[in-house]
Amino acid sequence: MQPLDGTDTRLLSAMAKDPRGTVVALAQKLGLSRNTVQARMAQLEKKHAFLSFERRINPAALGYPLTAFITVHVQQQKLASLAEDLADIPEILEGFGLTGSADLLLRVVALDAEDLYRINGKILSCDGVDRTDTALAMREMIPYRVQPLLGRRSDA
Repeated sequence: MQPLDGTDTRLLSAMAKDPRGTVVALAQKLGLSRNTVQARMAQLEKKHAFLSFERRINPAALGYPLTAFITVHVQQQKLASLAEDLADIPEILEGFGLTGSADLLLRVVALDAEDLYRINGKILSCDGVDRTDTALAMREMIPYRVQPLLGRRSDA
């Protein structure tokens, strides 16, 4: 990704503060033309600066109040096909490849403890999984954010 300039950073910061702001409102707030804001937003989208809208939907609102993090130890030669199998489990919200003792970190949601047990069983039944370790999220301490990063960029 190409580095963002000051205008891009200001635009992203304004969008983070007011995600429902219209292009016209953003243009007025930033002292830019509507066309400039639209063009910048299109460029930012092409640069993959925006994440999926799904990140803003709370799984608890869908009936999934439990969040857990599952580390997965896998057989490396089966990692590619395993990723496809894991992607078929709807309760897995995201997964990351890791360095260290575990190979994958999965963020999952569940209806309750029994449902989490079922989901863990589905993960364990995937070809290539050796074992899992599960940690239940008790409370979100720091919500997903990028505003502090945008603030650092504008200070630079």
